[in-house]
Amino acid sequence: MLVEDSGPNAMFFTVLFYDEPMALEFLKDIGLLRSKVQCNTCGGDMVWTVDKTVSDGYRWRCRRRNGATRCSDSRSIKHRSWFHHSNLTYLEVLLVMYGIVCREPALRIQHEHCHSAHTIADWGMFCREIMFLFMESCSVKIGGPNKTVEIDESKFGRRKYHRGHPVKGQWVFGGVERGSGRTFLVTVPDRTADTLIDIICDWIEPGTTVISDCWPAYHSLEHEGYTHRTVNHSLWFIDPNNGAHTNTIEATWRCVKVFLGPYNRREDYRYHLAHYMFAARCKAQGIAPFVQFLHLAAKKDWSQCDVPR
Repeated sequence: MLVEDSGPNAMFFTVLFYDEPMALEFLKDIGLLRSKVQCNTCGGDMVWTVDKTVSDGYRWRCRRRNGATRCSDSRSIKHRSWFHHSNLTYLEVLLVMYGIVCREPALRIQHEHCHSAHTIADWGMFCREIMFLFMESCSVKIGGPNKTVEIDESKFGRRKYHRGHPVKGQWVFGGVERGSGRTFLVTVPDRTADTLIDIICDWIEPGTTVISDCWPAYHSLEHEGYTHRTVNHSLWFIDPNNGAHTNTIEATWRCVKVFLGPYNRREDYRYHLAHYMFAARCKAQGIAPFVQFLHLAAKKDWSQCDVPR
């Protein structure tokens, strides 16, 4: 499943890099390459200079003079940028990033761009970590008085030969606020009351009407300051007495599992869930996911980060 993206795409970058100097200026304009670097030796501002001995044709150089002495410190134009320490070309990095953020299958990215599975996996994890940190930084509680939140747990895992019970899996606990669609998804080690009630208190405002199935772990919700309604799924999907249902969160599980795909439910699920939440947030705000991701990639000093090679 691909995330719709109306921003720069793979073809845009491929055409852009026919004129590499213009492409590098574009990368500076959007912040993926730094527009200003300070010399570590003398503290002066460094400038871009032409250098035909390096693959990209430019280097940062310091031209500051101290009397008759001129500082000659220099460094790569990738210094402290998103491309810091990466051995891939700028275009290769952009195309891999685009494929990952827009949910192209890893095998397709690997074959189209002739990279190893290890390289694609490393960049995939790196990009999802960025989305995870962003979603963590902007997370807020949902619900509140006169609002309703549906909660549920779901097992994520791959079935052997698509038959039988999942041989491996991860429990995920989530909630959706009706009306706004605001959502939280959290990996959990188990479905005990201690685990789930703590997460509910962390993510849902007191005074919320919480709707769940009849899982025993939720029985103490009334004592935690919530109005609790239940639906018995062994009898019906919508309770005929109080109208309670969890159709919204059930639909969310279907969307998440389609988004992850059958062969992407692995490693640390937190990062894959963050990718889904990131894409959903961008869609709700009318922002192209890759454009938003470029803004995140441009914000940080990456010199101390383990950028994939």
